[in-house]
Formats: sequence, structure tokens, C-alpha cells
Amino acid sequence: MSSIAFTAPHHEATKAGQAILEQGGTAIEAMVAAAATIAVVYPHMNGLGGDGFWLISEPGKTPIGIDASGKAAQRATLDFYAGDDVIPTRGGKAAVTMAGAVAGWQKALDISAFWQSPKSLNELLKNAIDHAKNGIEITESLQSASRKVHDDLAILPGFSQFLDHGETLTQGNCLTLNTLAKTLEHLAEAGLEDFYHGSIAEKLANDLEAAGSPIRVEDFESYRATEVTPLNVHTSTGTLYNLPAPTQGIASLIILALYDRIYKMGDGSETDMAHLLIEATKQAFIARNEYVTDPARLSINLQDLLSDANLATMTDKIAIDQAQAWPHAAKHGDTIWMGCCDSEGRMVSYIQSLFWEFGSGIVSPSTGIVWNNRGSSFSLEKGNLQELKPNLKPFHTLNPAFAELADGRRISYGTMGGEGQPQTQAALFSRYVYHKQPLDTSIAAGRWLLGRTWGDVSHNLKVESDFAADAAQSLIARGHDLVEVPACNELMGHAGAVVLFPEGNTDAAADPRSDGLAVSSTSHSG
Repeated sequence: MSSIAFTAPHHEATKAGQAILEQGGTAIEAMVAAAATIAVVYPHMNGLGGDGFWLISEPGKTPIGIDASGKAAQRATLDFYAGDDVIPTRGGKAAVTMAGAVAGWQKALDISAFWQSPKSLNELLKNAIDHAKNGIEITESLQSASRKVHDDLAILPGFSQFLDHGETLTQGNCLTLNTLAKTLEHLAEAGLEDFYHGSIAEKLANDLEAAGSPIRVEDFESYRATEVTPLNVHTSTGTLYNLPAPTQGIASLIILALYDRIYKMGDGSETDMAHLLIEATKQAFIARNEYVTDPARLSINLQDLLSDANLATMTDKIAIDQAQAWPHAAKHGDTIWMGCCDSEGRMVSYIQSLFWEFGSGIVSPSTGIVWNNRGSSFSLEKGNLQELKPNLKPFHTLNPAFAELADGRRISYGTMGGEGQPQTQAALFSRYVYHKQPLDTSIAAGRWLLGRTWGDVSHNLKVESDFAADAAQSLIARGHDLVEVPACNELMGHAGAVVLFPEGNTDAAADPRSDGLAVSSTSHSG
């Protein structure tokens, strides 16, 4: 028997998950409760109208993955977007792909039911329903997102539920989501399948069609979340796992596999660590951009990119004293990552997302559900690796991570932050595993971001000021195009981690850049 742990970027989600764990629920049940709650309390970041990706680990077994990301609607053709140069990022035509998150909850709960007698949906969704009914406190993060999107989204149908009499939301005020509460209550009674095969599916399909989306009820009926085999790489520290295409999980694994080979080139300093991880990131992103697409049209087996020969070739391109030049087309997105461990040592690493803040901005008036805009990652250019085609999936920045270390520790870790996800994962993992820093320090310490996130268009290296104070001069001398940003910056993502030690005790940490909370029965941090 081990102790329990949960971490999430919003404290109410952590409390929801913790409550289920303390009642003897499984890691999966706790994660579904937290996923429903965070869809309510962090509505700009994620929701029922978005995607989900799971990594699930049972002690002594190889982790399994669930791809609960949406595919393009059957009507989402190049002809549907005739006259558009690119797929719009907001509005009805931005709502291109099915929402998979709820199907992923059910797929995961089916696995959980093999472990032990399941809790009812009423129990799992009660916390989320109560928050939606009674109101959520508007966080600084939600206020900031409200201000950022107001000019684009305030005019869209249904978006008024995220406005205060037409104006932006104010931190500290209360926001009630009564329509969403009723939808969650219905799903708790009718079952999660109703989202795809019942009255919720019909309401969503009608609302999306009215908004100008290509999605129809048959897209709901044909959708399935799928179990997938994670990618993995063996390093000197253990075995690391992440998700296959269409995610950028391969990039996260390449970065750490390369760092395992090159970290001794550095002197152990944070500056050398950052430089080497940034250079490894460049190699990983070049490979990612060349190959990652819908699984059906991959030109190679992504696992082959993690071969010794391929990693050796990449390693040869990295120098300790010189940065590789970096113009690069970046990806961005808004997401939440959560991790947990139950009393039987079963662990989950989970990501849920709408893509941009409030996704497409389309809010279904009859359900209160915000629809994602992940399909805006598709290209309208014929022959492009990301060319839009019905029933295919777009590229995803989402990638929950998991590691089994040689010393017996098991780690569930991850972050939100689009392009920053693999980089932040690498920073926290390297600090904790290679440089032996405490878990909370590994997450809280100053970070960097190569490329863009959250709608930014620059490709330079952003460094938080507390880290820049020590590292900037040396990094600039090596050729990095560096710009300082304020410390403890939400731009750098909301990271977290849960560690289960071989003795059965746990540790967990949440990011001070978020509204998060980490709990474990052996330590508390937030």
C-alpha cells in the first residue's frame, strides 16, 4: 500500500481528486472528478468540448495511453473552406474537430472498473456540478484570458456566459455556469455516452451547425476514444514514456534522451543545463515538424527516431559553447495537465485542452459547453503534412509524460503551454532527476521558452528574469537570441509532478505560476 497524491493547476480540481482518492477511489476515478471540476473552474483552459490524452500506469505493468483527441468532421473539406487562406481560429468555422475528452473519461473509467467496483458518475461529477451551480471565483488567469479575447469573442453566440454584462470578467468576482451545471447533471444520470449518442449530442450538433461549424450529429455518433501504445525511450536514469502521434510526445522524449547523452558536457550549472536542453529542443522540434501528423499518414515509425543511431546523429549537432541558429514556426495552445497516484500505486498523467483560450469561442447555448479550435492547426494547402481531411486528426502540442526510474521511483509529470510543454517537462525532469533538486524547486525555479506560446509570434528565447540574472550573459555569448520576461510567468506554463517512491511514500508539487495545489500524504506543497 502506498500513500496518495494529486496535483493540478487549480486547487479546486486537486481537492476534487483528493476527495475521491481518500474515499478509496482509483487514480482514474479521481482524475475524472478533477477533469470535470477543472472544466468548470478553469473554463478558458479546457472543457468538455475539448480533447484529452491519458497515460495510465499500474505497478509492474507497461503504461497504456488513451488518445481522446477529436478528428475532423466529415464535412470538413478543403471545399468547405473555399475562399479561406487558412482555417479561422475563432468562430463557427474554427470548430472543425470532434471533442474527445468525455469519451476519454469513459474509456479510462472502463479500465478502472476492471481494477475495482466503480463509483457512480453522480459521485464523480458532483464536485463539478456544485461549482457550476454555486459559482466559481474568477482567478487572475481567467481575468487575463477574458481581457485578451474580449474583442474577438464577445460578439459570438453564447459567449455572454463568460462576460459580466458584456464586459470582461474581474478577478475575485463570482461566475455561475448554470447551463453547464444542467449538462453535467444530465451526463451524471444518463451516462457519458449521451455526449455522443443522446440528447446532448443532438443539442451540440444543432448549436454547432447554427454557428457555422461543419460538425454534424453523425460526427458525434462515429467518434471513439482509442487505447494507444505509448512511445518510450530507455536512458541511464530509467524508461520514459509519452504519447504517439498526433501529439508532440516524440519531441519530449527526444529532448530528454539527448540530454541523457550530453549533460556531462556541462559543468552541472543551471546555465549549462539550460543551454544543452535548448539545443536538444531544437533537434527535437526539427524532427517533430518533419514527421508528426495524423497516425494514418505517418511516413515513419516515430519510435525509430529514438534509436541509438538517430540520437547519436542529433547529439553530434550540439555544442556546449555555441547555439544553433533558430528560425522556427512555433505551435501554441492552452491546456491543463494533472497527475495523481492512488493507494494501490496506480498513477495517471492527464492532459485536457481547448487549444486557444476559450477554444473557438463558440459556446453551445443549450449545453453551456465551449468548443475547441484544435482544427485550426490543419493546413488548407494541398500536400501539406497537416492538410485538412475529414476524419483525420490535427497536430497536437498536448503530451502527458511518465517515467519509471532505475531506482524504483515512478513519476507522473507534465505541463500546459503549447510549444513550451516539452521544454518545461525537460527542465523539471532534468532538475529533479539529473541535478537532484527537490521536486517543488524543480518546478518553481526560473524557466525558459524557445519559440512562442499563448498566441505570441516571436521565435526567440524567452527567459524568466530570476533565471536570466545568472544565465543571460552566458547564453547570449553562446549565440542565443534572448529576451527577458518577468519571473514566475504564466507564459512558461503550469507544470506539476507526482512521485511514488519504492517504499510507498509520495511527493507532489504544483506550479506557483498557476492557481494550483499539490497534496500527498507525505508532503504538502502548492
